[in-house]
Amino acid sequence: MKITEFLKNKKGASGIGTLIVFIAMVLVAAVAASVLINTSGFLQQKASTTGKESTEQVASGLQIMGISGYQAGTANANITKLAIYITPNAGSAAIDMNQVVLTLSDGTTKTVTKYDTTAYTNLTAGGDLYDNTSVTAWNQLADATEFGIVEIQDADLSFTSSAPVINKGDIVAIIVSGVSFDTRMEISGSVQPEFGAPGVISFTTPSTFTEKVVSLQ
Repeated sequence: MKITEFLKNKKGASGIGTLIVFIAMVLVAAVAASVLINTSGFLQQKASTTGKESTEQVASGLQIMGISGYQAGTANANITKLAIYITPNAGSAAIDMNQVVLTLSDGTTKTVTKYDTTAYTNLTAGGDLYDNTSVTAWNQLADATEFGIVEIQDADLSFTSSAPVINKGDIVAIIVSGVSFDTRMEISGSVQPEFGAPGVISFTTPSTFTEKVVSLQ
């Protein structure tokens, strides 16, 4: 081939252009693949975290086992104290009582209270929730703005006054003072943990109070 013909030949230039385009396509595909891999990894981690939190939110929560009222005064006087017995739902994660919010409403007034860390009584070794000693302790510690806790069952000792955590099998009573419920009053409210389903409060006080301890729910 003559030199002039070689210089006029375009095949080499076309090949280089094609190679450049091919390399550019490979680079773009590599960048896109890297972005997709990083995004899919992030989404997988996010989905895993969200799934865990959703499961915890659905499975966890509090169950109200019963509610009792206490008359501090004479016969047929108003109920001035409540004992709300609670336990974690089956499969629930541990619940920090420091983060629990109790709401009560009689249709006219609504109260919102949290745990008073000094209002703590331990009855795991036995005792009467409504004996004179316990009632005196409630009068001294719990008030209208905060609630106290009486520990009734705690096999693994997860609950202390400074670290009040309840888990599977634990039973505690939330003690509310400062209420004044007359007969035939409709009371509603909830015991709302930090996460999970709340315990629902809904009862109507009896038409008469014949005993100091009244079963309400």
